[in-house]
Amino acid sequence: MLELEHGFRVVDVYARLEPDDGDGDGAPRGYTITPDRLEREMHQAGITRSIVFPPASAETSYLASNNGVARRSVDRPFVAFARINGTRRPEGSPTGRLRNAVSRRKEYHTSPGDVEKYAYDDRFHGFVFDPTVDDYPDEDVLDVLEDVGLPLLVRAGVDAPPAELAEMLLGRSFPVVVAHFGGHPLDRSLMHEMIDLLDEYDDCYLETSFVRYRDLLERAVLEHPDRVFFGSGAPACHPNVAVMEILTLDVSEDMLRRVFSKNACRVIDALESDVQLRV
Repeated sequence: MLELEHGFRVVDVYARLEPDDGDGDGAPRGYTITPDRLEREMHQAGITRSIVFPPASAETSYLASNNGVARRSVDRPFVAFARINGTRRPEGSPTGRLRNAVSRRKEYHTSPGDVEKYAYDDRFHGFVFDPTVDDYPDEDVLDVLEDVGLPLLVRAGVDAPPAELAEMLLGRSFPVVVAHFGGHPLDRSLMHEMIDLLDEYDDCYLETSFVRYRDLLERAVLEHPDRVFFGSGAPACHPNVAVMEILTLDVSEDMLRRVFSKNACRVIDALESDVQLRV
């Protein structure tokens, strides 16, 4: 595929990377490619740095998967985020309240000590979780996340809508990056709701992968030019496609630069420096 020539520095805050063979605990979830191919595709799209993390998997410790992703990020333009999980569910239903009352952290759940170890391991630069698979971190884990202050990337959508994120997570003192504008898959009303919440939560940011509606992207960028981060959604989506969707927005060049790199680099320090690409 031809390389894109667009003149922008681009950093990507949402790319999944499989851990080393043997580090996982079952069949890969979703479309997968090798780290070398992911690196080549990022280069083709003009992406100079990418946040990567392992796929979600229920009832498993993420220690081996996180370490595998960190190993595969060495000497590549990848920034590893550690995947975490929890024990909490929203309490808006009797089922959720009952489960939270009786649930206890198991061996495979992320503990406050695990968060501290990841935070002070220079291979990791933030955290990621999917509420639909990983559940929500408990209060003790959230307290430690506040102490370390690293960004938390959250997959959100119809099974974890904006109101639920606000109840369970937002309002803490660490940056929260909400993937897919909070409306995966392609729920316009949830995406609008998530954009509205930016007025209320100063440490909340939106990530653009799998947001296919130009009017929603333009609304978020124009109303909150410092709060939108580019994400490719690789390998499920080719980075070229994701970059082109942003390039075609009817916004100023300065706003494009903010979305492509300036906003994310202000919040995630590791994205500032580039690694020499191998092609």
